[in-house]
Amino acid sequence: MSSDTLSTLALIALVAVLAPVLADLLRRFRIPGVVLEIGMGIIIGPQVLALAQVNNVVDALASLGLSFLMFLAGYEIDLVRIKGQSLNRAIGGYGLSLAIAGVFSFAMVSTGFALNTLVIGLALTTTALGTLLPMVRDAGILESRFGAQVLAIGSVGEFAPIVVIALLLTGNNPVVSALLLVVFVVVAVAAALLATRPQPPRVVRLLQTNLHSSSQLPVRVSVLLVIVLVWVASALGLDVLLGAFAAGVVVKLFSAGPDGEVVRQKLDAIGFGFLVPIFFIVSGMKFDLDALIDSPSAFLRVPLFLAMFLVVRGIPALLLYRRDFTWGERLPLALFSATALPLVVVITTIGVDSGRMRPENAAALVGAGMLSVLVYPLVGFVLLRRAGVVAGPLPAPDQTANDQP
Repeated sequence: MSSDTLSTLALIALVAVLAPVLADLLRRFRIPGVVLEIGMGIIIGPQVLALAQVNNVVDALASLGLSFLMFLAGYEIDLVRIKGQSLNRAIGGYGLSLAIAGVFSFAMVSTGFALNTLVIGLALTTTALGTLLPMVRDAGILESRFGAQVLAIGSVGEFAPIVVIALLLTGNNPVVSALLLVVFVVVAVAAALLATRPQPPRVVRLLQTNLHSSSQLPVRVSVLLVIVLVWVASALGLDVLLGAFAAGVVVKLFSAGPDGEVVRQKLDAIGFGFLVPIFFIVSGMKFDLDALIDSPSAFLRVPLFLAMFLVVRGIPALLLYRRDFTWGERLPLALFSATALPLVVVITTIGVDSGRMRPENAAALVGAGMLSVLVYPLVGFVLLRRAGVVAGPLPAPDQTANDQP
């Protein structure tokens, strides 16, 4: 490994340590650690101080971090809690979001503001489930009726765009992609069914015995499932995030039992303690700051996209949950639904690389995603506390997608 790679990794590790420390020191401003990681990534990156460079090793670790973030998001999904009306309503809400985003993106393309309706419209429909869940859990409302709706909306808002990416943004023929997606679903369902079958007592004893030993066998099995399903998705020409998300669901089923919480904590340590921060820091290093600086109108696009996130994802929450929640609860639900970042980074990267998105729009969308993570959950929790849903202090700002809950 070259000295440049080692120095870059050392700086990334330093930023990963400084982010939660600064988040705690700046607690009164309630800045999420993920925003600090991206911000410091921009500072050490090529476009500011040029102290760190993205090479193949760093990029591979960042890609693994994104995959693990999607894996942990899939792991958090409780299929029992979100099935039925909650899931149906979340799917209906996402359909409405697609329609609203389609109107916005068509208008932007028609006026020359954007190049492709699919890419920019899809970026507007995402929800950052992996970012929200630690905050909702820390607030003590994940197990509530409100938390169940956040879980359902976030699951659909993260899984549906991944499916669309796999079908329409991978470069394959949509029909071929659909057939390959069916093959992947069959593989994933088979893995899920295998995970839910009663395990032989000898296998259970082996896993339990090695859970706290140096072998960490259940964790190794979980990592193996992640890599296998990511590899299967990649081999089929689908987006690897689909495999990572599905792996999270499968591992959750596989680890159900008395030791499930211990396994989750160990996986959180690998993800939020090591790999996920690398993804966000490297995303900052890759952030096209010049696209914003060189285009005076690009700065104005950041608040515009931030408002679009809220309209596209927030209106369905306000409309579809009128009978379930008061206005004081629906508005925070809309704000949580409009929180977006990880998939925005992925979609904008694909858009720029394929020539279907202008760099200034990509930079503005990522900037709006960063602001959504910073602003929308904070305002949402303030409103929930006023409505009596959240008791006591607000969640700590460092309990976000890049920190272990």
